[in-house]
Amino acid sequence: MITAEQSEQLRAWFAERLPVDVFESLVSVTVDREEITVVGTIPATESVKEFRERTREQRIEVAREAEELYRRKVAWGVQAGTERHLFTHLAVPVMTRLRQSERQVLDTLVAGGVARSRADALAWCVRLVGSNTDEWLGDLRESLDKVQQVRAQGPDVKESGTDSMKSGDE
Repeated sequence: MITAEQSEQLRAWFAERLPVDVFESLVSVTVDREEITVVGTIPATESVKEFRERTREQRIEVAREAEELYRRKVAWGVQAGTERHLFTHLAVPVMTRLRQSERQVLDTLVAGGVARSRADALAWCVRLVGSNTDEWLGDLRESLDKVQQVRAQGPDVKESGTDSMKSGDE
């Protein structure tokens, strides 16, 4: 996870590199371990399809530079009115171990037609939790940012603890 400061630096990096006519405004730059997602607003007179065609080369150029620099794929999206459209974004497999009662929840969602598979059911559950706990997850992310800040301000463990580590505690 990156800090709020790092996130703002990343947003500034994209704002500097995106040509003025790509977005009306930059809505968000979101990052995780695999992907950076850049979302901006488009003119009300332009369709998502028109936007994609018009800006393709510009977005590819910026994405290539970002992917080399940040070692993550870049995904794009637009905000058109109240609707958000993402494109070229990743679906990353995640391995997990579930107990029988947890598997039964997924199987019930599959049997009920809510999801096509256990993987879809798990993704559905994650979206449900995310949409119903936005405030709580936001608070948690803020507290993790604070932990990162405190760690960064702490003593340099590598320098001060090297002698005690040589005694076989490595």
